[in-house]
Amino acid sequence: MKILVINCGSSSLKYQLIDMNTEKDIAKGLVERIGIEGSILTQKVDDDKYIIEKPMKDHQVAIELVLKALIDEEHGVISNMSEISAVGHRVVHGGEKYSHSVLVNDEVMKNLEACVKLAPLHNPANIIGINACKELMPNTPMVVVFDTAFHQTMPEYAYMYALPYELYSKHSVRRYGMHGTSHKYVSLTAAEMMGKNIEDLKILTCHLGNGASCAAVDHGKVIDTSMGLTPLEGLVMGTRCGDIDPAIVPFVMKAENLSVEEMDNLMNKKSGVLGVSGVSSDFRDIQNAADEGNHRAKLALDMFYYRVKKYIGAYTAAMGGIDCLVFTAGLGENSIVGREAICKGLEYLGIKIDLEKNNGRGKAIEISTDDSKVKVFSIPTNEELMIARDTKGIVKNN
Repeated sequence: MKILVINCGSSSLKYQLIDMNTEKDIAKGLVERIGIEGSILTQKVDDDKYIIEKPMKDHQVAIELVLKALIDEEHGVISNMSEISAVGHRVVHGGEKYSHSVLVNDEVMKNLEACVKLAPLHNPANIIGINACKELMPNTPMVVVFDTAFHQTMPEYAYMYALPYELYSKHSVRRYGMHGTSHKYVSLTAAEMMGKNIEDLKILTCHLGNGASCAAVDHGKVIDTSMGLTPLEGLVMGTRCGDIDPAIVPFVMKAENLSVEEMDNLMNKKSGVLGVSGVSSDFRDIQNAADEGNHRAKLALDMFYYRVKKYIGAYTAAMGGIDCLVFTAGLGENSIVGREAICKGLEYLGIKIDLEKNNGRGKAIEISTDDSKVKVFSIPTNEELMIARDTKGIVKNN
């Protein structure tokens, strides 16, 4: 069974074709600058790199080229599209309606449209991608996998905000959380590495990249997560401010004479480690600057590590203990210095890392000491495989 995984952004598209018998990717690719001059598709199959530079006015054209690349006589990996058993689509926001992945039908598409107000930057592109695939592959089952779904087990007291209740009943204002597919994948993988059932563990997962979030996975169910109604809440991130005093918003708007849109842009695209360091949103660049004595770069890193540490303490308290701590995503998987800085001082929780074991990048490793009461792992996330697994399960059961 071969499953195509599609992840549409506003002007980009990532894809993987996965053989579910082995759970290995057959081909993976990236389409950039959709609807913009200089559109390009790059497909990788082992050591072979196939590039198509051609105008792509919209996602339908992009997906047409993806399918052509997959069946290309010289660079393709399948003989025809009938070899694709199903397509799994990443969708950022499913609102309260969906706590699990679902097969696409007319009702699902209506509900996705209704969720656009909750994710105006992401859901429209996701919907365009689904519609394009439906047009080009009308007889192939489509499944949507939601970033928010894994977090829908949160109790009401964790997901509600202390605002007038009418804002929830009228406008669905509540915590939803993001990165759910990643948190689900790494928590299941951690349990497997421990040789235990996820239902028997208290796992804290830290998805640390340009976008970052933590999740408390208590006996297989998320009881809290750091992102909120939108991805802006929670940790300090690449360009997002994370948690701030809400009164800062009107204060800065008045002081700087900013519109709502300008303030939203400031918090989402000009803040975080970029705003503090003045160097970059890339943690590697910031680390290099900090190593050269740049105070603001070091401050940005210290703020990031401190916020992660605070959430680890808070979520350990929320779960009444912790059995396992997991780092994932770009920084979580690759920053040896970052993992050490975050774990330093957490020995009282039973978290002790082995500096030699921690000296690794980009692979699933245990980094805790032999006598650490809490297992600590660095696990590369694989959201595409998680999407493919969900897609396979739903297609087989329908």
